[in-house]
Amino acid sequence: MAISDAEYTAWLNNNNTAYRCILIEAAVRSGGSEITRYMSTRGFVTSSSDTPADTTYKAVIKGGVSLTETLSLDSNPTMSFGDIEIENIRGDRDSWLNDIWENRSISVYFGDVRWARSDFRLVFSGIMDGLVSRNKSTLNILVRDSLQRLNTAVSESKFTVLPNKDKFKPLVFGECFNVSPVQTDATSPTEYMVHPAMIWDIIEVRDEGVPISFNETTSAGMSSGTFSLKTAPVGAITANVFGNEGVNTIKNVVENLVLSYGATNRLTSSDIDYTNLNAFDAAYPYPVGLYLTERANLLDVCQQIVGSVGAQIVMSRQGKLRILQINLPASGTPIAISKKHIVEGSFSIDSVTDIKPAIKLAYCKNWTVQPSLQTVIPNTHKTIYATEWLTYTTYDSTVGTNYKTTVEPEQIETFLIDTASATTEANRRLNLLKQKRTIYKMTCFASMLSLELGQAVTLTYDRFGLNSGVSGQVVGLEPNWMDGKVIVKVIV
Repeated sequence: MAISDAEYTAWLNNNNTAYRCILIEAAVRSGGSEITRYMSTRGFVTSSSDTPADTTYKAVIKGGVSLTETLSLDSNPTMSFGDIEIENIRGDRDSWLNDIWENRSISVYFGDVRWARSDFRLVFSGIMDGLVSRNKSTLNILVRDSLQRLNTAVSESKFTVLPNKDKFKPLVFGECFNVSPVQTDATSPTEYMVHPAMIWDIIEVRDEGVPISFNETTSAGMSSGTFSLKTAPVGAITANVFGNEGVNTIKNVVENLVLSYGATNRLTSSDIDYTNLNAFDAAYPYPVGLYLTERANLLDVCQQIVGSVGAQIVMSRQGKLRILQINLPASGTPIAISKKHIVEGSFSIDSVTDIKPAIKLAYCKNWTVQPSLQTVIPNTHKTIYATEWLTYTTYDSTVGTNYKTTVEPEQIETFLIDTASATTEANRRLNLLKQKRTIYKMTCFASMLSLELGQAVTLTYDRFGLNSGVSGQVVGLEPNWMDGKVIVKVIV
């Protein structure tokens, strides 16, 4: 009979009867063939009805099966995995160093040695960075989370003819204002590109700020990403454009990027936690726009986009892409953490956030600043074209007075494109940061190994005013399945 989630949780809580076992499946290229190496912390053999069937997991894992996950207020998430140590005292596995482990998948499962293989829970899915030997008695698997699959160029596509030979072709995502299209052919000075494939729309084209007529090829309401002028240009050509997403919310733009751009090892829809992304989209249906004319890193670009609302791109332990955000109270049903879950003497204050009485967000980026237009257009339009950003500032005077802080807030640049979104986001950040937030650190027993980054919790403790319980959010996790404990950080 399969182990239910409730039974699994009860098993985690029962230190006396649990025979904990970690199973590792590592994809390796050995001797010219793709194989899977099956390893464990205890000897384990699957049954004929299991998947994989009749398979032996060799008890060679000795240490390093731990993970560090962090959410930060500056939108820079981290996930790192300790080197997984493999026993090699007699050198029986020296030949493994000749195999190719790099950029191949690794999965870590956790359960009881008495269980069927199907009852083990996947606790980490990532990729490997290689195999090394730190001493003569061990081998070490270098492990990374799957987010590294995005650590590649958005595109390597370049022009092959003058006047922009060997320059990157432009890319547009979402809706962008006043971009500079790129001339595609020196012999055709009226031919321009804003994207090397179909996009949703080329909204308007201007010559020195003056709207002009242009020709474009369309298909089922989509633009080709290129256009031609009907007359020779007088000055700088700019355009308002809309990428191929159709709906230019943060979620849709990021989804388009991770599924359609980057290296050949790009993500597929099965690598995305759509429950998470759809919930994020419902909470933050904010339109964004991004225009690229130079080489850019896909992971950085995605992070900058979700950072527009203080969120972060992360991979779950199961290798699914999520968008998480520090926000209090956190969404979802909170998990209770109290003194009975915490190792005695491990509870402490990890850090305290800085007070920010004001937030200034920059939005609606003007992708081509034109400070000296001489054409006959309204002065209000000239002002718009001469300004790189629109900004919105929100300030809590009481907090500023109490903390004697009158410094102009640092401008935070976003890819948001409308005032309503920027206003809402600036106020959200102010409400989060205008009060002191404390991050508590504790070591919890195995029952908290199932906690997830970003999860809502209710923290109760007999110190620091936590006696009656307070709402918090998990911002740090260091699970160690071999020890059956997890270091937890909670912001309240």
